[in-house]
Amino acid sequence: MLPLRVFCRRFSTKRALDASIKDPKLIESPLTDTFGRHHTYLRISLTERCNLRCLYCMPADGVKLNPNDKILTTEEVIRISRLFVNEGVTKIRLTGGEPTVRKDLTDIVAALRKIDNLQTIAMTTNGIVLTRQLVDLQRAGLDMINISLDTLKKEKFEYITRRKGWERVMMGIDLALQLGYNPVKVNCVVTRGFNDDEVCDFVKLTEEKNVDVRFIEYMPFGGNKWEMQKMVPYQEMVKMIQQRWPDFHSLMNGPNDTSKAWKIPGAIGQVGFITSMSEHFCGSCNRLRITADGNLKVCLFGNTEVSLRDAIRSGCSEEDLTALIGAAVGRKKKQHAGLYLHAESSSHEESAYDSYWWITIS
Repeated sequence: MLPLRVFCRRFSTKRALDASIKDPKLIESPLTDTFGRHHTYLRISLTERCNLRCLYCMPADGVKLNPNDKILTTEEVIRISRLFVNEGVTKIRLTGGEPTVRKDLTDIVAALRKIDNLQTIAMTTNGIVLTRQLVDLQRAGLDMINISLDTLKKEKFEYITRRKGWERVMMGIDLALQLGYNPVKVNCVVTRGFNDDEVCDFVKLTEEKNVDVRFIEYMPFGGNKWEMQKMVPYQEMVKMIQQRWPDFHSLMNGPNDTSKAWKIPGAIGQVGFITSMSEHFCGSCNRLRITADGNLKVCLFGNTEVSLRDAIRSGCSEEDLTALIGAAVGRKKKQHAGLYLHAESSSHEESAYDSYWWITIS
């Protein structure tokens, strides 16, 4: 497959030069796409399973799961991670499904920590079992944590998740703060008519705790019945907050940030808005994703996947794996084709949780 790699690099080089990339190493990297975007952030789904059944995320009886032998093993996760880090990835985020349901999670974190040049290991979780696992995960090398929480009211939590556990999530947030995670990111999907009346309550948390509350625009998918009217745009949320805190103001954002940062003067924490619906952030995307069954997805809204699992299990060399990755990255589009197109055309069976986990990775 060496000729394929050379072709991909030559094609990428021409377009990358057009994008004014000056570093020759980045131009030649298989992680640089044809629009000059160099991908340094890898998100790895460790499992398709979840211990919640959120209404906007999946049906009450769950989704069809792959058999265990189709899921990446610990060794395969580490091999893929090392390969991407060798090519320039500096941050890896572990997700699911719900990553804490995987029994070897701590071992995976510890093994990732031993990879040279990997700067950050992060995890996105629903926080249900965090109080039992976070101390060990921190010792193993977990650097950052995002906790998903859509309501500060116990009854609402049980309604939307179809499970109990609100108190345990709140305890998990407090434990993360006590252990020194700075900040603790709290992801909240805002849904009109359900929790949009709690936006200011979440913002108030930032006055008292070092949390980064990130409001995520509701994304309509087939799994949640395409209810567009439930989406609360980012600017509407800003106006809502400024009615209570007139000095609520925006902050500077990094070039690859998916979250638009805002803050109340004097607050310990801050607020962010993930505007996946009203203002996409494709132009600065530096993220790639590995699904639990080992497929490389260069964009959530694309329907093309490359099976790294199958390549590894067929004895593919490191060089050919790198070429396979480079070819996939080289096909990445300038921006996603749209939510509806993806939902109708995706050949990989997905639920809406794939979309929410994908966009809450920073």
